[in-house]
Amino acid sequence: MLRIGLLGAGRIGRIHGANSAAHPRARLAAIADASPPAAEALAAATGSHVRDLDSIIEDRDIDAVVICTPTDLHVGLIERAARAGKAVFCEKPVDLDAGRIRKCLEVVAASGATLMIGFNRRFDPSFAALARRLRAGELGAVEIVTILSRDPAPPPAEHAAWSGGLFRDMMIHDLDMARFLLGEEPVEVHAVGACLIDPAIGVAGDVDTAAVLLKTGSGRIAQISNSRRAAYGYDQRIEVHGSTGLLSAGNRQATTVTLADSAGYRTDPALPFFLERYAEAYRAELDAFVAAALGEAPASPSGEDGLRAQILADAATEAARSGRPVRVG
Repeated sequence: MLRIGLLGAGRIGRIHGANSAAHPRARLAAIADASPPAAEALAAATGSHVRDLDSIIEDRDIDAVVICTPTDLHVGLIERAARAGKAVFCEKPVDLDAGRIRKCLEVVAASGATLMIGFNRRFDPSFAALARRLRAGELGAVEIVTILSRDPAPPPAEHAAWSGGLFRDMMIHDLDMARFLLGEEPVEVHAVGACLIDPAIGVAGDVDTAAVLLKTGSGRIAQISNSRRAAYGYDQRIEVHGSTGLLSAGNRQATTVTLADSAGYRTDPALPFFLERYAEAYRAELDAFVAAALGEAPASPSGEDGLRAQILADAATEAARSGRPVRVG
Protein backbone atom coordinates (compact mmCIF):
# COMPACT_ATOMS: atom_id res chain seq x y z
CA MET A 1 0.00 0.00 0.00
CA LEU A 2 1.53 3.29 -1.15
CA ARG A 3 0.94 6.13 1.32
CA ILE A 4 0.62 9.39 -0.62
CA GLY A 5 0.89 13.00 0.48
CA LEU A 6 -0.85 15.47 -1.83
CA LEU A 7 0.72 18.91 -2.17
CA GLY A 8 -1.87 21.26 -3.65
CA ALA A 9 -5.66 20.93 -3.53
CA GLY A 10 -6.63 23.06 -6.53
CA ARG A 11 -8.35 21.84 -9.68
CA ILE A 12 -5.73 19.26 -10.69
CA GLY A 13 -5.02 18.39 -7.06
CA ARG A 14 -8.65 17.44 -6.58
CA ILE A 15 -8.39 15.01 -9.50
CA HIS A 16 -5.24 13.33 -8.21
CA GLY A 17 -6.52 13.39 -4.63
CA ALA A 18 -9.76 11.63 -5.48
CA ASN A 19 -7.94 9.07 -7.63
CA SER A 20 -5.37 8.40 -4.89
CA ALA A 21 -8.10 7.90 -2.30
CA ALA A 22 -9.94 5.47 -4.58
CA HIS A 23 -6.88 3.51 -5.71
CA PRO A 24 -6.80 -0.09 -4.47
CA ARG A 25 -3.05 0.01 -3.80
CA ALA A 26 -2.71 3.53 -2.40
CA ARG A 27 -3.91 5.59 0.54
CA LEU A 28 -4.23 9.37 0.52
CA ALA A 29 -2.50 9.93 3.84
CA ALA A 30 -2.43 13.72 3.97
CA ILE A 31 -3.19 16.90 2.04
CA ALA A 32 -1.47 20.29 2.18
CA ASP A 33 -2.50 23.52 0.48
CA ALA A 34 -1.81 27.21 0.99
CA SER A 35 -5.59 27.63 1.23
CA PRO A 36 -6.78 25.72 4.34
CA PRO A 37 -10.43 25.64 3.18
CA ALA A 38 -9.38 23.96 -0.09
CA ALA A 39 -7.36 21.32 1.76
CA GLU A 40 -10.13 20.76 4.31
CA ALA A 41 -12.79 20.34 1.64
CA LEU A 42 -10.74 17.76 -0.25
CA ALA A 43 -9.82 15.93 2.96
CA ALA A 44 -13.49 15.70 3.89
CA ALA A 45 -14.38 14.40 0.42
CA THR A 46 -11.65 11.74 0.41
CA GLY A 47 -11.46 10.71 4.06
CA SER A 48 -7.94 12.09 4.37
CA HIS A 49 -6.29 14.57 6.74
CA VAL A 50 -4.90 18.09 6.44
CA ARG A 51 -1.24 18.52 7.30
CA ASP A 52 1.30 21.25 6.67
CA LEU A 53 3.60 20.78 3.70
CA ASP A 54 6.81 20.44 5.73
CA SER A 55 5.44 17.67 7.92
CA ILE A 56 4.26 15.70 4.88
CA ILE A 57 7.71 15.83 3.29
CA GLU A 58 9.48 14.96 6.54
CA ASP A 59 7.11 12.16 7.60
CA ARG A 60 8.82 8.80 7.03
CA ASP A 61 5.46 7.05 7.06
CA ILE A 62 4.51 8.82 3.82
CA ASP A 63 6.06 7.02 0.86
CA ALA A 64 5.29 9.38 -2.01
CA VAL A 65 4.17 12.89 -2.81
CA VAL A 66 1.99 14.14 -5.64
CA ILE A 67 2.88 17.75 -6.47
CA CYS A 68 0.03 19.90 -7.77
CA THR A 69 1.23 23.30 -6.61
CA PRO A 70 1.93 26.37 -8.78
CA THR A 71 4.80 25.80 -11.23
CA ASP A 72 7.30 28.03 -9.45
CA LEU A 73 7.25 25.67 -6.45
CA HIS A 74 7.76 22.43 -8.39
CA VAL A 75 11.53 22.01 -8.49
CA GLY A 76 12.04 22.97 -4.85
CA LEU A 77 9.45 20.45 -3.71
CA ILE A 78 10.80 17.73 -6.02
CA GLU A 79 14.28 18.19 -4.57
CA ARG A 80 13.09 18.21 -0.96
CA ALA A 81 10.94 15.12 -1.43
CA ALA A 82 13.68 13.26 -3.32
CA ARG A 83 16.20 13.98 -0.57
CA ALA A 84 13.64 12.72 1.95
CA GLY A 85 13.53 9.40 0.10
CA LYS A 86 10.05 9.75 -1.34
CA ALA A 87 8.78 8.82 -4.77
CA VAL A 88 7.61 11.95 -6.58
CA PHE A 89 4.88 12.63 -9.09
CA CYS A 90 4.89 16.21 -10.36
CA GLU A 91 2.45 17.94 -12.66
CA LYS A 92 3.88 19.54 -15.79
CA PRO A 93 5.90 21.63 -16.33
CA VAL A 94 8.79 20.78 -14.04
CA ASP A 95 9.87 24.43 -14.31
CA LEU A 96 9.88 27.20 -16.89
CA ASP A 97 13.71 27.26 -16.89
CA ALA A 98 15.39 24.27 -18.58
CA GLY A 99 18.63 24.97 -16.73
CA ARG A 100 16.84 24.78 -13.41
CA ILE A 101 15.22 21.49 -14.47
CA ARG A 102 18.67 20.04 -15.23
CA LYS A 103 19.88 20.91 -11.73
CA CYS A 104 16.75 19.41 -10.22
CA LEU A 105 17.27 16.16 -12.12
CA GLU A 106 20.83 15.98 -10.78
CA VAL A 107 19.44 16.10 -7.24
CA VAL A 108 16.90 13.39 -8.08
CA ALA A 109 19.58 11.18 -9.63
CA ALA A 110 21.89 11.62 -6.65
CA SER A 111 19.12 10.66 -4.24
CA GLY A 112 18.02 7.64 -6.28
CA ALA A 113 14.39 8.78 -6.01
CA THR A 114 11.61 7.88 -8.44
CA LEU A 115 10.31 10.87 -10.40
CA MET A 116 7.38 10.84 -12.81
CA ILE A 117 6.02 13.85 -14.70
CA GLY A 118 2.32 14.42 -15.40
CA PHE A 119 1.96 14.19 -19.17
CA ASN A 120 -1.41 12.54 -18.79
CA ARG A 121 -2.25 12.35 -22.50
CA ARG A 122 0.10 9.40 -22.95
CA PHE A 123 -2.37 7.45 -20.80
CA ASP A 124 -5.54 8.30 -22.70
CA PRO A 125 -6.94 4.90 -23.76
CA SER A 126 -7.20 5.80 -27.44
CA PHE A 127 -3.86 7.58 -27.64
CA ALA A 128 -2.14 4.79 -25.72
CA ALA A 129 -3.67 2.16 -28.02
CA LEU A 130 -2.50 4.15 -31.04
CA ALA A 131 1.04 4.25 -29.63
CA ARG A 132 1.04 0.50 -28.94
CA ARG A 133 -0.08 -0.30 -32.47
CA LEU A 134 2.49 2.10 -33.86
CA ARG A 135 5.25 0.35 -31.93
CA ALA A 136 3.93 -3.01 -33.11
CA GLY A 137 4.81 -1.93 -36.65
CA GLU A 138 1.33 -1.54 -38.12
CA LEU A 139 2.32 1.61 -40.03
CA GLY A 140 5.80 0.65 -41.15
CA ALA A 141 8.09 3.67 -40.83
CA VAL A 142 6.59 6.81 -39.28
CA GLU A 143 6.59 9.76 -41.68
CA ILE A 144 4.26 12.50 -40.38
CA VAL A 145 2.61 12.98 -36.98
CA THR A 146 -0.29 15.44 -36.79
CA ILE A 147 -1.60 16.69 -33.44
CA LEU A 148 -4.63 18.98 -33.05
CA SER A 149 -5.28 20.51 -29.63
CA ARG A 150 -7.84 23.28 -29.14
CA ASP A 151 -9.32 24.54 -25.90
CA PRO A 152 -13.01 25.47 -25.76
CA ALA A 153 -12.23 29.02 -24.56
CA PRO A 154 -9.14 31.09 -23.73
CA PRO A 155 -7.90 31.64 -20.18
CA PRO A 156 -7.81 35.14 -18.67
CA ALA A 157 -5.13 37.34 -20.24
CA GLU A 158 -3.21 37.50 -16.95
CA HIS A 159 -2.65 33.74 -17.27
CA ALA A 160 0.24 34.54 -19.65
CA ALA A 161 2.19 36.31 -16.91
CA TRP A 162 2.81 33.18 -14.86
CA SER A 163 2.17 30.29 -17.27
CA GLY A 164 5.11 30.89 -19.61
CA GLY A 165 2.82 31.38 -22.61
CA LEU A 166 0.92 29.06 -24.92
CA PHE A 167 3.93 27.05 -26.10
CA ARG A 168 5.10 26.28 -22.54
CA ASP A 169 1.68 25.99 -20.92
CA MET A 170 -0.62 24.39 -23.49
CA MET A 171 1.48 23.03 -26.32
CA ILE A 172 4.00 21.35 -24.02
CA HIS A 173 1.55 18.42 -23.80
CA ASP A 174 1.55 18.12 -27.59
CA LEU A 175 5.33 18.46 -27.79
CA ASP A 176 5.66 15.56 -25.38
CA MET A 177 3.16 13.55 -27.42
CA ALA A 178 5.07 14.33 -30.63
CA ARG A 179 8.28 12.95 -29.07
CA PHE A 180 6.34 9.92 -27.81
CA LEU A 181 5.02 9.08 -31.26
CA LEU A 182 7.90 10.11 -33.53
CA GLY A 183 10.29 7.64 -31.95
CA GLU A 184 13.16 10.10 -32.53
CA GLU A 185 14.16 13.40 -30.98
CA PRO A 186 13.29 16.54 -32.96
CA VAL A 187 16.33 18.59 -33.98
CA GLU A 188 14.61 21.52 -35.70
CA VAL A 189 11.63 23.62 -34.62
CA HIS A 190 9.57 26.03 -36.77
CA ALA A 191 6.74 28.02 -35.17
CA VAL A 192 4.24 30.75 -35.86
CA GLY A 193 1.79 32.36 -33.48
CA ALA A 194 -0.95 34.96 -33.61
CA CYS A 195 -3.52 36.59 -31.36
CA LEU A 196 -6.87 36.08 -33.09
CA ILE A 197 -9.24 35.47 -30.18
CA ASP A 198 -8.58 37.88 -27.30
CA PRO A 199 -6.53 41.04 -27.97
CA ALA A 200 -5.72 41.26 -24.25
CA ILE A 201 -3.70 38.05 -24.55
CA GLY A 202 -1.55 39.74 -27.19
CA VAL A 203 -1.13 42.81 -24.97
CA ALA A 204 0.06 40.46 -22.24
CA GLY A 205 2.75 39.18 -24.62
CA ASP A 206 1.27 35.82 -25.53
CA VAL A 207 -0.52 34.22 -28.49
CA ASP A 208 -3.80 32.31 -28.58
CA THR A 209 -3.33 30.55 -31.93
CA ALA A 210 -0.19 28.70 -32.98
CA ALA A 211 1.31 26.07 -35.25
CA VAL A 212 4.61 24.23 -34.93
CA LEU A 213 6.61 21.98 -37.22
CA LEU A 214 9.18 19.60 -35.75
CA LYS A 215 11.76 17.69 -37.78
CA THR A 216 13.91 14.80 -36.61
CA GLY A 217 17.39 13.94 -37.76
CA SER A 218 16.08 11.31 -40.19
CA GLY A 219 13.50 13.72 -41.61
CA ARG A 220 10.35 12.62 -39.79
CA ILE A 221 7.92 15.52 -39.29
CA ALA A 222 5.39 16.43 -36.61
CA GLN A 223 2.88 19.22 -37.11
CA ILE A 224 0.99 20.67 -34.14
CA SER A 225 -1.99 23.02 -34.27
CA ASN A 226 -3.16 24.84 -31.13
CA SER A 227 -6.01 27.25 -30.55
CA ARG A 228 -7.49 28.68 -27.37
CA ARG A 229 -10.98 28.53 -28.92
CA ALA A 230 -13.13 25.71 -30.25
CA ALA A 231 -16.88 26.39 -30.46
CA TYR A 232 -17.63 22.66 -30.68
CA GLY A 233 -15.90 21.49 -27.46
CA TYR A 234 -12.46 20.32 -26.38
CA ASP A 235 -10.69 19.26 -29.57
CA GLN A 236 -8.05 16.55 -29.11
CA ARG A 237 -7.04 14.53 -32.17
CA ILE A 238 -3.97 12.64 -33.35
CA GLU A 239 -3.00 11.19 -36.71
CA VAL A 240 0.14 9.23 -37.54
CA HIS A 241 0.94 8.56 -41.19
CA GLY A 242 3.46 5.86 -42.03
CA SER A 243 4.88 3.99 -44.99
CA THR A 244 2.09 1.39 -44.99
CA GLY A 245 -0.92 3.19 -43.55
CA LEU A 246 -2.53 5.63 -41.15
CA LEU A 247 -3.50 5.51 -37.47
CA SER A 248 -5.80 8.15 -36.01
CA ALA A 249 -7.60 8.84 -32.74
CA GLY A 250 -10.47 11.30 -32.56
CA ASN A 251 -12.45 13.34 -30.10
CA ARG A 252 -14.57 11.96 -27.27
CA GLN A 253 -18.27 12.78 -27.11
CA ALA A 254 -20.77 12.44 -24.30
CA THR A 255 -22.64 9.78 -26.30
CA THR A 256 -22.32 8.12 -29.68
CA VAL A 257 -25.95 8.87 -30.58
CA THR A 258 -26.49 10.38 -34.04
CA LEU A 259 -29.67 12.06 -35.25
CA ALA A 260 -30.21 11.80 -39.00
CA ASP A 261 -33.00 13.75 -40.64
CA SER A 262 -33.65 16.01 -43.62
CA ALA A 263 -31.24 18.60 -42.18
CA GLY A 264 -28.35 16.13 -42.11
CA TYR A 265 -26.50 14.22 -39.38
CA ARG A 266 -26.12 15.62 -35.85
CA THR A 267 -24.12 14.27 -32.91
CA ASP A 268 -23.17 15.48 -29.45
CA PRO A 269 -20.32 17.99 -29.32
CA ALA A 270 -16.89 16.98 -28.09
CA LEU A 271 -16.56 16.70 -24.32
CA PRO A 272 -16.28 20.19 -22.80
CA PHE A 273 -12.77 20.23 -21.29
CA PHE A 274 -9.81 18.24 -20.02
CA LEU A 275 -11.44 17.19 -16.74
CA GLU A 276 -13.98 15.10 -18.65
CA ARG A 277 -11.88 14.23 -21.70
CA TYR A 278 -8.97 12.81 -19.74
CA ALA A 279 -10.68 11.35 -16.66
CA GLU A 280 -9.61 7.81 -17.62
CA ALA A 281 -6.11 8.99 -18.48
CA TYR A 282 -5.63 10.50 -15.02
CA ARG A 283 -6.61 7.21 -13.40
CA ALA A 284 -4.26 5.22 -15.64
CA GLU A 285 -1.50 7.74 -14.98
CA LEU A 286 -1.83 7.20 -11.23
CA ASP A 287 -1.74 3.43 -11.79
CA ALA A 288 1.61 3.89 -13.54
CA PHE A 289 2.98 6.08 -10.74
CA VAL A 290 1.94 3.63 -8.03
CA ALA A 291 3.65 0.80 -9.91
CA ALA A 292 6.80 2.90 -10.35
CA ALA A 293 6.85 4.02 -6.71
CA LEU A 294 6.53 0.40 -5.59
CA GLY A 295 9.48 -0.56 -7.78
CA GLU A 296 7.47 -2.60 -10.25
CA ALA A 297 8.13 -0.49 -13.37
CA PRO A 298 10.24 2.45 -14.49
CA ALA A 299 8.76 5.91 -14.05
CA SER A 300 7.48 7.18 -17.39
CA PRO A 301 7.14 9.97 -18.41
CA SER A 302 10.39 10.67 -16.61
CA GLY A 303 12.10 13.84 -15.46
CA GLU A 304 14.14 13.68 -18.65
CA ASP A 305 10.91 13.67 -20.65
CA GLY A 306 9.88 16.80 -18.77
CA LEU A 307 13.19 18.47 -19.61
CA ARG A 308 13.05 17.58 -23.30
CA ALA A 309 9.48 18.85 -23.67
CA GLN A 310 10.49 22.11 -21.99
CA ILE A 311 13.45 22.52 -24.36
CA LEU A 312 11.09 22.11 -27.33
CA ALA A 313 8.60 24.57 -25.82
CA ASP A 314 11.41 27.12 -25.35
CA ALA A 315 12.53 26.56 -28.94
CA ALA A 316 8.99 27.02 -30.25
CA THR A 317 8.60 30.24 -28.27
CA GLU A 318 11.85 31.57 -29.73
CA ALA A 319 11.02 30.43 -33.27
CA ALA A 320 7.64 32.17 -33.18
CA ARG A 321 9.20 35.38 -31.88
CA SER A 322 12.13 35.45 -34.29
CA GLY A 323 10.44 34.07 -37.38
CA ARG A 324 13.39 31.69 -37.84
CA PRO A 325 13.73 27.95 -37.21
CA VAL A 326 15.56 26.92 -34.03
CA ARG A 327 17.95 24.00 -33.85
CA VAL A 328 17.83 21.83 -30.74
CA GLY A 329 20.39 19.31 -29.56
